[in-house]
Amino acid sequence: MGKVIAIANQKGGVGKTTTAINLAASLAVLEKKVLIIDADPQANTTSGLNFSPDNDQQRTLYEVLIGRIDISDALIQTELPKLHMIPSHINLVGAEIEMLEAEGRESLLKNALAPIRADYDYIIIDCSPSLGLITINTLTAADSVIIPVQPEYFALEGLGKLLHTITLVKDGVNPDLQIEGFVVTMFDGRTRVHNEVLGELRDHFKDLVFNTVIQRNIRLSEAPSHGKPIILYDVMCNGSSNYMHLAAEVLEHNGDSAL
Repeated sequence: MGKVIAIANQKGGVGKTTTAINLAASLAVLEKKVLIIDADPQANTTSGLNFSPDNDQQRTLYEVLIGRIDISDALIQTELPKLHMIPSHINLVGAEIEMLEAEGRESLLKNALAPIRADYDYIIIDCSPSLGLITINTLTAADSVIIPVQPEYFALEGLGKLLHTITLVKDGVNPDLQIEGFVVTMFDGRTRVHNEVLGELRDHFKDLVFNTVIQRNIRLSEAPSHGKPIILYDVMCNGSSNYMHLAAEVLEHNGDSAL
């Protein structure tokens, strides 16, 4: 049964989609069967893996959630043999309204995933930055959450709302939901505030903070415009190494071997 990990943070610009794409790709390179689901109407994960979010013929998460198609009909093969994707589209914005009257509306994604979950070792979900019904669905479907954090003080202040939402989901529809970990992104070790924020995170959240930090890296920011995960765009850069190390940590957390 595949482990479902949501990548979530309601604050934009923290490297959430970058982490989703590159963690999923790194796990696939480590010979794990991986599905990445783009649950953000902005569809940055979709375009970041070289698929057009404006393709009206494409079968997306929107059609899955409103019950128009089965989830297996939305699967796309990416450039990496062991990585599949379910794309997103701006239509997903309207799904929240259409889902409001649905029975078990918080569990639509969890139920949709059930038939294919065993086909994968890991299912990575890139969440919307809002904390609406789509994000509640991802947290209900997930076993755990990875929270990317930019090392700035305003980023720390914004964590409270997300952690409160996770607690509400745990108390309500998904009591087994866990925090997989916090990953610090866009880190510059030469900057005092970055080191201070990393220290505060580790003091407060202890072992929940991944040892791996994702360094600020120009190649990492270039890769999405080429429709490639960093491992395919520049395997030798720091960004590629950082995400491979993060993937190895995730595997270690889950008692899984790298190969």
